[in-house]
Amino acid sequence: MAAADTWLVIGLGNPGPQYERTRHNIGQMVAAVLAARLGQAFKRHRSGAQVSEGFLRPGGPKLVVATLTSYMNVSGKQTAALAQFYSVPAERIIVVHDELDIPFDSIKIKIGGGHGGHNGLRDIAAALGTPEFLRVRTGIGRPPGRQDAADFVLAPFSAEERKTLPILIDDAADAVELLAEEGLTAAQLKFHTGK
Repeated sequence: MAAADTWLVIGLGNPGPQYERTRHNIGQMVAAVLAARLGQAFKRHRSGAQVSEGFLRPGGPKLVVATLTSYMNVSGKQTAALAQFYSVPAERIIVVHDELDIPFDSIKIKIGGGHGGHNGLRDIAAALGTPEFLRVRTGIGRPPGRQDAADFVLAPFSAEERKTLPILIDDAADAVELLAEEGLTAAQLKFHTGK
């Protein structure tokens, strides 16, 4: 049984080294930072996911940070299995993902809503039976010119983007921690108003 203040954090991405540095995998990059902050290495969970567990501070919320070993478009099964295993309701699931509709280097936070064409979110909502989970939407911006969105998200960040990428990843990790510590309104106030 999970403690009442347990939060499941899903860092979305695709498995395999060929996807590691791509825009679509920013959720996994954020998950890696959160695991490092917790000081807990990832371990294989029986769901197939890689999981790092720890407390944000003594007596504080517990984070279960997961990266999935399934492809992005079928993220729901492992997410639902983890939620069931840790007894975490949808409203305490935080999904960190790339977002085309937000400029690069920006973060927006919300609960529920549509999937905006993001197949990972669509599959998670279907598997959980509800879209009412938290999202840390990490902006990657729109593709330049006529580049296909699918090609854009599966490409590595540009050299220019890589200069500020660590800050964006840290900000997204901060947003996850603030959601768990202080809730949605506090996190939105900080990240939606330019701090």
